[in-house]
Amino acid sequence: MNILDKIVIDKRREVDLRKSLIPIRQLESSVLFERNTNSLAQNLTASKSGIIAEHKRRSPSKSVINQNLNVQDVAKGYEDAGVCGMSVLTDGKYFGGSLDDLLVARASCNLPLLRKEFVINEYQIIEAKAYGADVILLIAAILSRDEIKQFSELAKSLKLDVLLEVHNEEELHKSIMPSIDMLGVNNRNLKTFEVSLDISKQLSQLIPNDFVKVSESGISSVEAIKQLQPYDYKGFLIGENFMKTNNPGASATTFIEKLTEKNII
Repeated sequence: MNILDKIVIDKRREVDLRKSLIPIRQLESSVLFERNTNSLAQNLTASKSGIIAEHKRRSPSKSVINQNLNVQDVAKGYEDAGVCGMSVLTDGKYFGGSLDDLLVARASCNLPLLRKEFVINEYQIIEAKAYGADVILLIAAILSRDEIKQFSELAKSLKLDVLLEVHNEEELHKSIMPSIDMLGVNNRNLKTFEVSLDISKQLSQLIPNDFVKVSESGISSVEAIKQLQPYDYKGFLIGENFMKTNNPGASATTFIEKLTEKNII
């Protein structure tokens, strides 16, 4: 059994427990459930940098990345840096995140917030909206085509953007539907954790132009983005690169300055 299988098994148990503690009607009556959402897809389309910066304490592949930073400072720093959106890990067991991180990020900035989570149940999408998310992530590797359709349509009905993540051609083909806004190509194989930008390059030509293309994982340099821009990628999800520093906001600022300065020349 690979790590992804283990995460999904644990996630099913966790969601069952959460559903028993907080009913859907309680989520739907939360203050944030009525707020107008911000579109990450629109931000990416209009941006020169396309950076989606992440808040991530640890991961199964890297163990501890940074446990010392508070979410409020990270969110404000990213917003000041001019990123297009912020990804917030809400998985506790494997990534050290929580829904409280999402709430704090929401209270600290006006960026579009992506709830980075292993979504296996509609409940988590309603939960994302109630905790202030603007975008949900769907991972094709753990969902059937019917689930992708059901979950993405629910998200759209709640005015949430949908980022659908794929790793190969087979996953891509089952994921193309009108209720998806962004197609993310994860350069990390979630089963082996090996990373290669070639995955983004190979899949780019198979992604229809109706979708905003996002490249995820293994992007730690301006050069990596320069390699991917000719393949029509508009979004670049950067997790560990900023989080492993003492000041992710300052790191993101420097990174974006370098990236956009080179665009001018």
